[in-house]
Amino acid sequence: MYQVKRISRSEFVPIRNLSYHVRVWGEPTPGKPPLVMVHGWMDVAASYQFVVDAFAQDRYVIAPDWRGYGDTDSGQVDNYWFPDYLADLDFLLDHYAPGQAVDLVGHSMGGNVAMLYAGVRPERIRRLVNLEGFGMPATHAAQAPGRYAKWMDELKKLHAGDLDLKSYDAVEGVARRLMRTNPRLDQHKAEWLAQFWARANADGRWEIMGNPAHKITNAQLYRVDEVLEIYKEISMPVLAIEASDNSMDQWWQGKYSLAEYHERLKAVPDVRIELIAEAGHMMHHDQPEQLAALIERFIA
Repeated sequence: MYQVKRISRSEFVPIRNLSYHVRVWGEPTPGKPPLVMVHGWMDVAASYQFVVDAFAQDRYVIAPDWRGYGDTDSGQVDNYWFPDYLADLDFLLDHYAPGQAVDLVGHSMGGNVAMLYAGVRPERIRRLVNLEGFGMPATHAAQAPGRYAKWMDELKKLHAGDLDLKSYDAVEGVARRLMRTNPRLDQHKAEWLAQFWARANADGRWEIMGNPAHKITNAQLYRVDEVLEIYKEISMPVLAIEASDNSMDQWWQGKYSLAEYHERLKAVPDVRIELIAEAGHMMHHDQPEQLAALIERFIA
């Protein structure tokens, strides 16, 4: 199994009526801002362990499990709203870095949260690293009736149990699932990560630590015009890191492209793009050393 180099500790913070689980590495250093790392959809904070281990220098790192993921409360809800992630992050920074700007890294969904938060609260962020937080395909108003109907239909499926996540008879099954999803993830890392990505239930079966309600389609349309107005307010330097494997074509089948994402990034006043070689979307698993080096150089 993967051997951890830097040990983390678990902390639980009361945030907006939830007990938020936060994984913390290192200790605060005077004059050096905390590094906050937020994970993506159906992931957990422990996913950043490989990157933290690859840093050349020790750093005070704060990584929450988003609501309904890992060891953070689900809130007993049957769907999730994107603005809640921004508010949760705001409260988290009030707790760990009151009156202080932080360096912020976000992957995928977490990258989208980070980009929006940086435009809404630019004074809270010193440097921002976006790991394939591409946003979503553009929508138009005529899609609204169908979107609301789809949302309600999926809620009924959730309550009927049709969206339940598969469970596994052993943690090794979870590790195999991780490797099937990401063929670049080696067995040692998969076996280590599986114990944080899932937990054994009362019957001894291993369940993914992600609320199936996260699979519900957002009832509200994705408004690119609003996103671009927020991007214009991002005042700190931004590093947008992409994997050499283009996941966009696979995901969206022509509905949204990497070129369109790059066009949106032009709204950000100070941004540069870097590429991680031989990596897929889970670049923090595939090439943690490359990624750690890029992050450290950028936030130095």
